[in-house]
Amino acid sequence: MVGVIAGDGCGVLARIATLPLPPFYRRPVLDKPTIELLSPSTPTELEGVRMIFREYAETLGVDLCFQGFESELASLPGDYAEPRGALLLAVVDGSVAGCCALRPLDTADYPNASEMKRLYVRKAFRGFGLGRELAEAMLDRARQAGYACVLLDTLDDMESARALYTDLGFEEIPPYYHNPIAGAHYLKVDLF
Repeated sequence: MVGVIAGDGCGVLARIATLPLPPFYRRPVLDKPTIELLSPSTPTELEGVRMIFREYAETLGVDLCFQGFESELASLPGDYAEPRGALLLAVVDGSVAGCCALRPLDTADYPNASEMKRLYVRKAFRGFGLGRELAEAMLDRARQAGYACVLLDTLDDMESARALYTDLGFEEIPPYYHNPIAGAHYLKVDLF
């Protein structure tokens, strides 16, 4: 049976709108997750970095041997060691959610350059700005270390990352090293 509201119905609808929703219609207010950005230094923390770096590499679907990836993992923190480098692990509600790294880039044609590497957020933690938080924190680290600019490379199909980098002020530059992967983009942002 369908009910009909007599008159214009505005008063009835207004009263209905003020009634509390039954429990099955109520949606809980989600608490903002607890996000920590850690600078890993212990053997256990560095093993966590290795794990998430490997996961990152697997998601790329390309072989990173041209970058000396296995050597990089074995020597962590390696070039990412402070004070000239940095490693960040993002932990959300106690779970490793993402990572980012920074290293000096003394061989670049740009004076006092650094390179941002391995920005990665696990799928389950995407969509609430964690990638931006990691990237901004790493740019702050680069400023604190006194770098003049940050360089990075990314791929055609990493559209979200490329949009983030553009939003952070990165601009396309000529290649600063040889990357054999088709569709590589080279970007730079000045820090000062």
